Amino acid sequence: MSERVMDRQGRWRNKTVAFRVSPEEDEVLERAVKLSGLTKQDYIIRRLQKRDIVVQGNPKVYKALKDEMKKILMELQRIQDVSEVTPDLMEVIGLVAETMSGMKEDSDWSKAGKKESPDSGNC
Repeated sequence: MSERVMDRQGRWRNKTVAFRVSPEEDEVLERAVKLSGLTKQDYIIRRLQKRDIVVQGNPKVYKALKDEMKKILMELQRIQDVSEVTPDLMEVIGLVAETMSGMKEDSDWSKAGKKESPDSGNC
């Protein structure tokens, strides 16, 4: 028998949910999970509960962003006509832009909380 696991809210997680997806849906899901920095389980649960996905910048997320930007660049260089832009590509671009925007807001927020010292030369 498997070991019982309790989540952060003190709930026992002993139910398994499984479903099938197409290879394309799997690719989109995997990209979103990598860019979020969450586990696949946490990502899916938050999306099902319509909760915000808060990306915590870390080396893993930055690497995922860099890899996705490379893939986007290669695809954009391949495209010769605007009609070749797929909805999947637009979705990935939107996801990367949203992630980057959220990370920028977070860094702007953290800078706003810092106070200048008198020795900084900015007074």
